[in-house]
Amino acid sequence: MNLLLFEKHECRQDTLILADRRAEHIVKILRLSVGEYLRVGELNGPVGLGVIEQVSDSSVTLKVDLTDPPPATPATELILALPRPIMLQRILKQATVLGVRRFHLIRSQKVEKSYFHSPVLQPEKIRALLVEGLEQAMDTRLPEVLLYHRFKPFVEDVVPTLEGTGLLAHPDTKATLLDVTGKGMADTHLLLAIGPEGGWNAYECERFLEQGFSMFTMGPRILHVDTAVVALLAQLDLIRGK
Repeated sequence: MNLLLFEKHECRQDTLILADRRAEHIVKILRLSVGEYLRVGELNGPVGLGVIEQVSDSSVTLKVDLTDPPPATPATELILALPRPIMLQRILKQATVLGVRRFHLIRSQKVEKSYFHSPVLQPEKIRALLVEGLEQAMDTRLPEVLLYHRFKPFVEDVVPTLEGTGLLAHPDTKATLLDVTGKGMADTHLLLAIGPEGGWNAYECERFLEQGFSMFTMGPRILHVDTAVVALLAQLDLIRGK
């Protein structure tokens, strides 16, 4: 936990009282005591410092001073064929760390119907994973997660409303990521579409291409989806010149 996050309603008159995993982390992991400081942030709000005023067996009390604006909103949205639940947990957290502003979890032909009934998709579980990612990345802006059970309505009705340059990861092409992005992407909003490990089918590729997406390959090796997500987000940061 590099940034302690809290909800606005939890902080009253600049005083924050914690009696959950955050308090335990402060005491047992960070090993902080009265008078010491740590970085804090209001969820979807500003950041600053908190000084520990009191530590008991069950709670930690901090005085909070929020002095800085929230980090800039990330410029990438991830369109993802819904993966296996255990893989989805890793992706939600790691992609949040790497700066995804919105997740579109969609049904493709190779996605198992049972994945949509996973407990991982419960709002409270998704939120917990996103918060863990924000705590690691020292960000306060909670990404949005949207779920779509049908591919065609998503690509025909939703995609045209999204802002950004569309990039379609698919093994059966010769163009590389650098080929389709060029070098002038510093301020570009992106829509990154990553399919299942078996790839998008021909129909799905055609629909994305009709919406203006550019297809590229990551090379001859077929990666696990969670590996592909992390690798591509890191590559996009490099191309943007960060």
